[in-house]
Amino acid sequence: MILDYLRLALATGVLLLPGALIARALGRPSVAATLVWTLASVFVALLLVFALGTSLTPALAVLAVLALAAAPFSRRFAGDGAAALVVLAGIAFGLALWHVSGPLGGDALFHLARVRKLVALDDLSLASLNEFRDGGLHPGYAFPLWHGFLALVAKVSGLDPAVVVRHEASVLAPVAFAVAYEAGKAVFRTISGAVSVLLAQVGLIALAPGHGGAYTALAAAPTASRQLLVPAVVALFFLSLDEAAWPARAGVAAGGLALALVHPTYALFLAIPLLGFVLARALLARTDVRAGLLGLGALLVPSGLVLLWLRPVVNEAVSHDPSEQEKLRALRHYGSQLDVWSPDRYRLAPEVLGRGGSVAVAALLLVPVAVLSSRRRWAALVLGGSATVLGLMLVPFLFTHLSDAVSLSQSRRAAGFLPFAFAFAGGLGLLARIPRLLALPLALVAGIVFQHVWPGDFAYGLEHGGPALATWIAAFGAAGGLVLATLLRRSWLRERSPVLLAALFVLPVAVHGFATWSPRARTDARSLSPGLVEALHVDVPKRAVVFSDLETSYRIAAVAPVYVAAAPPAHVADTTKNRPYERRDDVLAFARTHDVAIPRRYGAGWIVLDRERMRFDLPLERVFADERYELYRL
Repeated sequence: MILDYLRLALATGVLLLPGALIARALGRPSVAATLVWTLASVFVALLLVFALGTSLTPALAVLAVLALAAAPFSRRFAGDGAAALVVLAGIAFGLALWHVSGPLGGDALFHLARVRKLVALDDLSLASLNEFRDGGLHPGYAFPLWHGFLALVAKVSGLDPAVVVRHEASVLAPVAFAVAYEAGKAVFRTISGAVSVLLAQVGLIALAPGHGGAYTALAAAPTASRQLLVPAVVALFFLSLDEAAWPARAGVAAGGLALALVHPTYALFLAIPLLGFVLARALLARTDVRAGLLGLGALLVPSGLVLLWLRPVVNEAVSHDPSEQEKLRALRHYGSQLDVWSPDRYRLAPEVLGRGGSVAVAALLLVPVAVLSSRRRWAALVLGGSATVLGLMLVPFLFTHLSDAVSLSQSRRAAGFLPFAFAFAGGLGLLARIPRLLALPLALVAGIVFQHVWPGDFAYGLEHGGPALATWIAAFGAAGGLVLATLLRRSWLRERSPVLLAALFVLPVAVHGFATWSPRARTDARSLSPGLVEALHVDVPKRAVVFSDLETSYRIAAVAPVYVAAAPPAHVADTTKNRPYERRDDVLAFARTHDVAIPRRYGAGWIVLDRERMRFDLPLERVFADERYELYRL
């Protein structure tokens, strides 16, 4: 474990070096700037690789050139002692994460398949990373920026991509800690506010769900974009408000580019609360408007260019501007998370907003408190950001049109961009004006009660969620607070240090989180046998098409740099080229008829039979067999 961790840490550090040198050369030394400029550098490196159709190796040369070019201009800056302590805490948390990272499954196998092809194939192109040789690009991962970063970590460390995808989260944990801290410091301009935001973020995302929460999946593109890139861009955006120099907004633009490439819809979703912030500042303080609009432009221009490039790919997805049939399917699938009146009128259920547990519920209840400090930036973010996000989620007309534009699968996720951590930290900062002898025990008792009553609902669907009343209090409190503060144009109170209150409230969440500090699953009963994995690497050439049942095919693509003919539709982009349901029907037809003409139609040269699913023999050359699997040459 220690050796693999050190190899991952060293490889990640090597990849972050160009970004760190560029950030210092631009006079913006921070983990947030390092992260976004690193991914911008990886983007340039991958562009060259795909343009030339080479292996991944030249990308390392490009990163080295960029580092050498930035090094002479890199400057020394005074260190931040508190930030250093945050990174150390993140390292300790990351080491603990290693033990709760269970076997890979679900969407992680989809991401692993792309990382593996990037590492193994010599003539790379965007299309070569698909799961199907005759398929199309995935609208969400058409350009594999984050997959390329993980592949380069695997290349530098010499570790198998499966180890990287499973355990890179342990190395990324201190990065997640640092960017959350930096976002809090940029918004509140105090160390106490920054630490409180960090406590809220870790409690909400890593501790409340138990078993390490979403932090165990920091290596997955959706989680990395939400927990690493979003707070990094927030930090750079708020820092750019005080700096007229172009490097400040260049960092925001680099972050917008990276975010749009790693998870396109998240760039748009992040712009929603930031737009709310700018509008709130215009109403409440009449300042930061020009700088805020320039920052939004820096975020949205590169994001818009990426979305423009993606438009042909998105147009092939059935969930974009969906048909009536597709709408009904999506409404059935996500129905537990919605309030539905008709196929053309529905909204996100208010219980979804508080499903994250006690910290989420407290944040919602504290949103209206921000009106007491309405001329402060954090209050404008909380009031304006909450009003815009909740308006889109709870007004059926707005939510329905948003879902038509980005798909219902994605529109639900916009709820996570409500500024929970900032509402929590800012609200507690105002409550800290209560005498400490009363405030501290109240924070601890409230934390215990909230954790007991609202521990969170982390199932895939929605079983009970959080209290709908808390969501409505936040919605009407944010809207009403904006109106009241605009009319009165004054702040009544200024927040004090919320650290102790935040720590005491989050303490019961931490007790729960560490009491469940174990993998959700220790073994994978559906994993492919070691013998079959070896045969797929030794006997089956790279880029070959392997035909099997859906589940086995999905895992084959993850363990070997090959293509498959079908995969579970839930893990496949539903586009006109991918045709996931038609492929599924062909697999079922093969299982029923044993007709090898079906695999031949997909150009398959190999067939794998899982005897638990397909109990028959084929009149073909059998290359490998064990107790469960058979590999045939077609």
